[in-house]
This record gives sequence, structure tokens and C-alpha cells, in this order.
Amino acid sequence: MNAPDTAPRQAAAARPIQALPDQLISQIAAGEVVERPSAVVKELLENALDAGATQISVRLEEGGVKRIAITDNGRGIPPEQMPLALARHATSKISSLHDLENVGTLGFRGEALASIASVAAVTLTSRTADAPHAWELVGSHEGTVAPSSGALGTTIDVQDLYFNTPARRKFLKSEQTEFGHCAEVVRRIALARPDVSLSLTHNGRTIDHWNVCDMARRSAQILGEGFAEARLPIDETAGPLRIHGYTGLPTASKARADGQFFYVNGRFVRDKVLVHAVKAAYQDVLHGDRFPSYALALELDPALVDVNVHPSKIEVRFRDSRAVHQFVFHAVQRALAQTSATSHGSVPSPLPAADTLTSATWRGEQTSFGPLLTPDYSPKFSPSPFGGSSGSSGALSGTGNDGAGSFAGAGAGFGGQRYGQPEGGVAQSTEKYGALFGGNGRVDSYRAETDMALPQSSPFTVSAAAMAQEEFPLGFALAQLHGIYILAQNAKGLVLVDMHAAHERILYEQLKTALESRVAGEAMQVQPLLIPVTFYADAVEVGTAHEHQEILQALGFDIAALSPTTLAVRSVPVLLKNADAQTLARDVLRDVREFGGSRVLIERQNELLGTLACHTAVRANRILAVQEMNALLRQMEKTERADQCNHGRPTWVQVEIGALDKLFLRGQ
Repeated sequence: MNAPDTAPRQAAAARPIQALPDQLISQIAAGEVVERPSAVVKELLENALDAGATQISVRLEEGGVKRIAITDNGRGIPPEQMPLALARHATSKISSLHDLENVGTLGFRGEALASIASVAAVTLTSRTADAPHAWELVGSHEGTVAPSSGALGTTIDVQDLYFNTPARRKFLKSEQTEFGHCAEVVRRIALARPDVSLSLTHNGRTIDHWNVCDMARRSAQILGEGFAEARLPIDETAGPLRIHGYTGLPTASKARADGQFFYVNGRFVRDKVLVHAVKAAYQDVLHGDRFPSYALALELDPALVDVNVHPSKIEVRFRDSRAVHQFVFHAVQRALAQTSATSHGSVPSPLPAADTLTSATWRGEQTSFGPLLTPDYSPKFSPSPFGGSSGSSGALSGTGNDGAGSFAGAGAGFGGQRYGQPEGGVAQSTEKYGALFGGNGRVDSYRAETDMALPQSSPFTVSAAAMAQEEFPLGFALAQLHGIYILAQNAKGLVLVDMHAAHERILYEQLKTALESRVAGEAMQVQPLLIPVTFYADAVEVGTAHEHQEILQALGFDIAALSPTTLAVRSVPVLLKNADAQTLARDVLRDVREFGGSRVLIERQNELLGTLACHTAVRANRILAVQEMNALLRQMEKTERADQCNHGRPTWVQVEIGALDKLFLRGQ
């Protein structure tokens, strides 16, 4: 084997220490600052904004490699200062250590233009408000300033990037890829500054143009109309901190994190503290590998954040990162907590329309097509999972014809609300429909046949008082569809509810509240079982039950080992009393074992409660009485985050009358 060649190292060691030439210094700095064409676009756009520009145009050729020309209408640069603009470490934005610790501008390092000029051909043209004409400087700070033509503001024309460093140019990607990076930089800055008009042109073709507008419109333009229709506004202040902007509903989540924009004092950043705070806030409503979309801006005293962490200035360091994390986390969490049917307009929050069928119909309601084929069909209802035992059993076991009394019983057993018979008369009388048949008696025969085939029901209408209130935006239940969806009517049209997803969210929030109450010192409501439920368990399950007794009791479970192969469930949380005790016990033992006993109530609480809620929620094909469906709708209206289940899927949607009219070509 040949001996390694050490000659180059020895030669380097023998060289004397000397000052580097300015050109080489700038090229070394360019390796950090000018990573690719998009970095040039970023630096020049930030300079334009710092100069007070309200109109900026970006022109690119061949992905920015051949040419990047950015024109703004800012203050401009006086001709005597133009050479300094291209010199190293020259800036108008800081002059002392105090300025450096209180940076209020986007650019401040004083090396961007010099670095760019060292690896590309740069032409600087600028005109101030008091100048009779523009001035031009070509090349570097050693060039000559000459008169030129141009409007108020500055144009920086960068051509042939890396022409003198071909090795760096080889690392660039395809034209389309480089243009994509440049376009993303322009989008980020456009989103941060809706008060500035921006345009982007590539190879002579206009790609994007944003006029001056407000944040609501600009975020819709950048993130899409889908985000605009599913977003929540945020604007909170606490001491020196303020956060404002929009965060997307879980239904606007994406498979990639390309819809996340966070700004600190107007600067786009990728900060682990901020990203984690937002992610933690979405834990309750967005599980799995989905990413939320948001456009949020954090404002604070510049002295409380260090933006000089990285040459690209895309990373920051907070003086009190924990306080910032908690502020952002709670602000986003509070916004998401309001995703209920009565608190925001992500899904239309319509007015209540009408109560529905009476108890006669409840006793004969069918929810799937199969049972209709059986002549002796008689649906049976299991105890309601939505209310107290007294209220539910009273409503379900009532056999009288007093529809109002049965409905009131169901309501009283569920949140203490009562729902009476609808007021007023029939909205559209049968006699009026008779005119359609020419008054020849066919209506009566049709009614007679119908009365024999279908369950009896009382007609319903909408009283003026009911239409005037906004207490029940989800309306009132009409029926079930395939044992999965609840169909309800409100003033705007039809409401479709996924009953399992909705009940899952309700149970999840109730379980979380109960657990938080116990942590605060209040006792969790526990349901002892009259006869303990025993089941075969393997050694791991028995060991988990024995090792984590305190954790299980904190969750409301009393699970004891009767033998090396048998476990007994003696009590469960009251909220889960109607669920299968054996399934619940196996689920909670599995999660406690998987997540770790010490972590399950801290880091993995949401996953555990989500599992319990999912397995306890009402299942598909579960036949519900109308009063049960209405009780579910009322509880949804009172539950935080009720617009989505624990996995981020919508629990209800609104189909307006106008959309239904279009389906049937009404009015066309």
C-alpha cells in the first residue's frame, strides 16, 4: 500500500499567516449567504421592504440563475452611498451593539449585496425623492457611479449567478426546481406583507401578482380558498407578546407541512419552539401524520429575540422560550377549542328550524332498508348512551301518546333541557297538496294507503319564536341514514351528522374534563359494577394491572387480579359505564403498557382518552330514537371542538336549501 501523500498538508502548514483579499472574503461569505438563487431573492426583497417599498416586482430568467431583477418604489439610495451599498459590512440599519440587540429590520448584517456581487454581475440603479434623475453602479463598490434613468426607488439586476465559481454552479438543480424555491420565497414575503403589492415574472411570463389587501384576502390567495373556508382567526396579547393571523381547522390539514407559515416580527422563521407549540395545540383534534395549515405572526420586543443566529436569519432564539411556547400553545388551543356548532362560521351556524316527529314515530322508526322487508319488524332500542339513566329510560319506555311528555323526559335526562311540541299549525296542509291532483279524491286514497304502510307521525312546522332564536343551530333530527348519519333540519336546509364521530368528540371532551378535575383535587365519578366482569388475561396484562394500579385508578378503573390468568373489572368511569368493560380494560391496559405508566397521564393522555372515547362512542348501525338524536345534537352544540372528531374529520356538514334547489333544477 502506498504511503499517503502529505505534501499538500505540509505545504499549507508552511504558508505564512496573511490577510485574505476582499474578493475572496466576499466569496467565502457568499457560500453561506448565497446558497442558491432563492437566497438572492430573499435578501433583495428584504432590503426593498426595509427601504419602505409598497410596490415590488421580481423578474427571473432560467430559475434565477441567468437573471434576478428586483425593482421597488422605496426610498432609494443617494449616489454618494451607492458604492458603500456594495461594500462588505456596510449598512444603514445598525451602528452599535445596542442596535444589534434590538434589530427591527429584516436585513442588518451588511454583507448580502457584497456577497452577491462577488459571485454574479450586479447592476445597481437607484433614485431618491429629491434627485432629478437616477444613478447607476455596475460591478462592485469599486465601480463608477453614473447618471441613469429610472423612477423613484431601486432596481438591483443580478445576472449569471456563479459565473466565476463554476463548481458552485454545478450544485444547482434544474431550472424548474430553482424557480420553485424562488417562488416560495416570494410567497412567504407576500403573505407577511399584505400591505405591499408584489408581482413575480419568470422567463417573461407573469406567474403571480398580489395587489394590496388585508391579511384575510392575502392568506386566501397564498394558501388557497380551501384554507380560507376552514380557518380560525387569532389575535391575542399577553404582556410584550402578541400573536395574530389564521390557523386552519383540522379539516384543512395536509399530508405535508407546506402550508405552515410562522413569522416573528415580520420575518419568516422555522423555529422548533413555535412549531412544537402549534403541534401540541392540535393534539386534541389532529392525530396521525397530518399537518395543520396556518399563517401566524408573533410580535414581541426585538430585545427578547435573537435573530442573528444563522446567516440566512431563518432561525431565531428567544430569551424566554418557555414563555413564548406556552403563549403560542394556549392561543392556538383556545382558538381550536371554539370549533363548536355555535361559536364560529367554519361550518355554517344556521338558525333552528323545527322540532320533528312525535313519540308515535319514535316507537316505529327504522334506520336501514333490511328490516322493512320483514312484516313483523319491531325495532328495539338499547339504553341511550347520551343521557342519564332516568331520563333515557323514561323517554324510551314511555308507551303513551303524549309526544310532548316523552320528548321532555329525554331532554330532562340530558343536560336538563326540555323540548316541547312544535307550535303553530301544519306548514303546508294536505288540502293544498290536493290541488295537485285536481280535487278528484286521489289524495284521500293515497293517504289511506300511506297510513297503512308507514308509521304515524304528527306534522311539524316552525314557529316565529323558534326561527328568531339561535339556540339550536344544528336544528332538529328527522331520521337516520344507513345507521350511520343523522339527518336534521334547520333554517338553512339539511344538516348531516356522523353520529359516531360526534359522540366520540363529546365523550373525549367529557373524559378530559373529568381527568383534569381529578388532577385539580376533585374525585372522578366512578361507576362500581354490581357484578365484577372477569376475563382471561395473559401474564403481561396481569402484570400491567398490578404494576400500574395508581394510574388505572386515576383513570377511574379498578382492575384487580383474581388469579395469575384472570382479571376482574370492579369499576369504570361513569362516562363509560355503558361500554363493554372487558374491551375497555384491555384497551387501557394496552395503552398504559405501551406509553408507560409515568407518561400516560402527561405526554400520552390525549391518545389514551381518544382510544377510550372511540371504543365507547355509539357505533354504526345503532338504531337511535329521535329524542336520542336530538340529545346528541344539543350536546354537540355545547361541546368544545365539536366540529371535528379526535382524528380531525368533520362531525357535521351543512347542505343549504340553495344547493338542494340546484340539484332539482328549481327556479331554472
